[in-house]
Amino acid sequence: MPNPILIIIPIFYLALTTIDAQASLLLPETIKVDRAALTSEPPCDPKISPSWREAQVIDGVKIEASPGCSPDNPAWIAAAVKGTNNISMDTLMKTGLSPDAIIKMDDLDGDGDHDRIIIKLEVMELNGKSPDFPGILPTFDIAPGVQPGAWVFAPKTSGMSTENFESVRANPLLRLPAPVIRVEQGDIVQIILENTHYFPHSIHLHGVDHPFAHKDHGGNDGVPQTSETELMPGERRIYEFQARQTGTMFYHCHVQTHTHLSMGLAGMIIVEENRPNNLLQTLNIGGGHVRYPSVAIRENFDQEYDLHYHAMDKELGDIIKKYNDPRLIARDMNRRYDITDSTEDYYTINGLSFPYSLRESLIIVKPDQKIKLRLLNSGGETIAIHTHGHHATITHYDGVEHNPVAQIMRDVFDIAPAQRLDLTLNTTNDGKHSYGEGDWLIHDHREKGITTDGMAEGGSMSSIVYPSYLGENGLPKTSHFGVDLSYNFTQEFWQGRVPIWQDLDEAASLGSPGGQAIRMDITTQNNLLNALYGLVAGLLIYFIFAKREYFKQCVMTAISRIRSDKGNKQS
Repeated sequence: MPNPILIIIPIFYLALTTIDAQASLLLPETIKVDRAALTSEPPCDPKISPSWREAQVIDGVKIEASPGCSPDNPAWIAAAVKGTNNISMDTLMKTGLSPDAIIKMDDLDGDGDHDRIIIKLEVMELNGKSPDFPGILPTFDIAPGVQPGAWVFAPKTSGMSTENFESVRANPLLRLPAPVIRVEQGDIVQIILENTHYFPHSIHLHGVDHPFAHKDHGGNDGVPQTSETELMPGERRIYEFQARQTGTMFYHCHVQTHTHLSMGLAGMIIVEENRPNNLLQTLNIGGGHVRYPSVAIRENFDQEYDLHYHAMDKELGDIIKKYNDPRLIARDMNRRYDITDSTEDYYTINGLSFPYSLRESLIIVKPDQKIKLRLLNSGGETIAIHTHGHHATITHYDGVEHNPVAQIMRDVFDIAPAQRLDLTLNTTNDGKHSYGEGDWLIHDHREKGITTDGMAEGGSMSSIVYPSYLGENGLPKTSHFGVDLSYNFTQEFWQGRVPIWQDLDEAASLGSPGGQAIRMDITTQNNLLNALYGLVAGLLIYFIFAKREYFKQCVMTAISRIRSDKGNKQS
């Protein structure tokens, strides 16, 4: 009789081969995601009036046009230029600002502009856990449905943290990043921090010429380890300086900096050259376009943009979505969160990620212009900003002018954490400064910099756009070239539920594999495995039956040995 093992092995191998063959033949069907079933939204924020794009005069302030999709509130700009104490009540009511948010007074040098500036900031939370219902409050989306937990310095407001009683969406003044502060060389500036948060905080004027100590309290540098105690919830503190040097600077919280800065407590501060009649847009809240440039900027440039690049760790931001108890948040942030193991998951420009960055942070230029770009990197890693179609010139590092002879042109600009760069973008079509008109991408050339929680293309992408490539709605004319961004404006896309290439051909050959076909394939494999198990069990039973005499003899021999051993012990 043949050895049964020699029969089992080839049968077992044949069964496994059959399973693999069957599985490879049973490919799932392709399922197309129905566009109508997606949670889509308009490319432009419907709550922002298109009239805000137009050039206009408010309370005597001439505000430049900003043709992008979602421009900043013109009333904010008027208030920032004149001060909330010098505008009409109608304008103030349109801003949502507190009447003492921006105080401007005293022309100390007699040159026609205010020289004593008082700015009041609050500390506010975005996308945090609410004690009143299971959701988060107030909500701030950096992309459709993407809501990282964050903290921000916000200008002092007169209203709620939400739009109104019926909405959980954040008050427009409460947003990433912290507002750009813009003052003139020689101004006496007071930044009053009113800590409306549940944690201690401070402000460090990074790069700004300021005294170490304040005349009325211990510190003026914002650092608890050297010059001042933490500013506790409900307290206020004045940070004062009279800047002697111009440039692009930085301000941020210096309490538990490894978490507070990443959470969003950071902004740009800019000191402009002193000029007569030099009213400034003291706060730039939103998309970065400076719609009321300084006198010195107007002397040399056609436009000015503030570009703040920031990155956030999802694990860190999610902590404030878990608890209402500040003790638990402090425990997780200060004792359990390990920044050395952290990753950056969200990459933003002026607080938003693609495609929302197309709403606000487009750099809209015309041929033969000179554009002033001020860049800040408040993330934790070096970034590499690439300008498609253009080479820009580096003029300043960290607020200090670079040697004019050594000012170089590049199309990739490395910016270390906390570093600032001033660039001059020249749109002359000469093949060096510019390649001509278009919708030219500007983005972080690290591949992860163009992702949002791992999904591409997202991140801090924006564009340098010429008017001929700009649609009536203020967005680039991508559809003119067959580019469809409608999927990007759905929540499902950023949840990884939309196959990004399903519409490239009629067959949707790169679509999504159907779930039913997958289940049929798994069922088939399970049936084959059950059959294999039955076959192996049957062969095992056959083997035992065929060798029954052998097994019987083995059992009898074992029993005989046991009896023999017992007899020997008794004797």
